[in-house]
Amino acid sequence: MEISEKLLCLFSTEVSAEEDRYVIEVPRQEVETGDIDAGDVYRVALISRDEATEETSASTSTSQPQTAPSEPQPPVDVGETRYVEIEDIGKQGDGIARVERGYVIIVPGADVGERVKVEISEVKSNFAVGEIIEETF
Repeated sequence: MEISEKLLCLFSTEVSAEEDRYVIEVPRQEVETGDIDAGDVYRVALISRDEATEETSASTSTSQPQTAPSEPQPPVDVGETRYVEIEDIGKQGDGIARVERGYVIIVPGADVGERVKVEISEVKSNFAVGEIIEETF
């Protein structure tokens, strides 16, 4: 699948029914740290879960443990790059960023308030580790 250079953010979400319309929620983190603004109008592309899963599994390591389909899947994959803002410092001094659904990305060597581009090097069910590849953005 080819992805446009104009892509501002990428996340997974549910489509929910609300009276006479359907709603797609944008995670707060995407607005607070991304290139999108509340109130603006954007073009939205929807990708089926099956197609996204096939592409994700083709690009990720086979050693990554599979979880039951009923459990929420981590919103990041090994090798993926993300722009994140460091919100906190963990017990071992590593930067902590949060993405969709509050999922934690641990960023060694980052300080609170830094906005960095990271490459995801490890993914677990409740956190991931990202290595800094660009200091500020």
